[in-house]
Amino acid sequence: MSVRELVVLGTASQVPTRHRNHNGYLLRWDGEGILFDPGEGTQRQMLRAGVAAHDINRICVTHFHGDHSLGLAGVIQRINLDQVPHPVSAHYPASGQQYFERLRYATAYRESVELTEAPVAADGVLVETAAYTLHAHRLSHPVESYGYRLVEPDRRRMLPDRLAEHGISGPDVGRIQREGSLGGVGLDDVSERRRGQRFAFIMDTRLCDGVYTLAEGCDLLVIESTFLDEDARLATDHGHLTAGQAARVAREAGVRHLVLTHFSQRYGDPDVFAAQARAAGFEGELTIAQDLISVPVPSRHQQQQ
Repeated sequence: MSVRELVVLGTASQVPTRHRNHNGYLLRWDGEGILFDPGEGTQRQMLRAGVAAHDINRICVTHFHGDHSLGLAGVIQRINLDQVPHPVSAHYPASGQQYFERLRYATAYRESVELTEAPVAADGVLVETAAYTLHAHRLSHPVESYGYRLVEPDRRRMLPDRLAEHGISGPDVGRIQREGSLGGVGLDDVSERRRGQRFAFIMDTRLCDGVYTLAEGCDLLVIESTFLDEDARLATDHGHLTAGQAARVAREAGVRHLVLTHFSQRYGDPDVFAAQARAAGFEGELTIAQDLISVPVPSRHQQQQ
């Protein structure tokens, strides 16, 4: 069976705490794994969460602050140590090429796996596969930062009762799918559009156009909420969001399931983030991220077509 879920490896901003590791998130998307922002300690968190190096097909780094990238050295070396049998691609801001190279070759090791460097220099499509299209959009942070958006292609779901009504069966079902019509019957008459699922990952940023573009219509949105609303000025000064700001983005963008993460160590009670998100008017599913939890992508059958 296909699995679509987010495995949370770490949720702390800037420094780890007793209960929160540096950032790290693995998105399982059917048979592929995309690792986002591996901060320091990610390799150990993977072990604790049951994530293997073999699970990683793609690495996406939003920016080169340490809490989002210091784990790259260990993860890349583990991929090679375990001789992962497939190529791995890495996306990161092109302006941070020197940092990526330093982390990739931080110490001596034997390279045994093909690791493709695919730096991001502008908004747009990074890669298209049969399962998804991966986009990047620029965010607003003191260093160059990009968020990532994964979009599954829209599909068609054939409707058996409509097919029977028009006497279409057997090989003719495939024919009408390929050709768009059959004997005066259009594809729209016997099928319905099934909207592809959408996921976005937004880390360190102020409110900006990129935040809204990434979040639009997402089934699952992972977004930083470093500060509480009473510290909005600090958030703006340091290039971050508050819980209320993140939740308002999710509400306006029509997000189904919101995951707040990247919490400042100055706050002790995570329930306050949830309270501020609800006060901002977000009514969908809400998760205040904790290390080592898994969050499923919402079931497709609940989607509006």
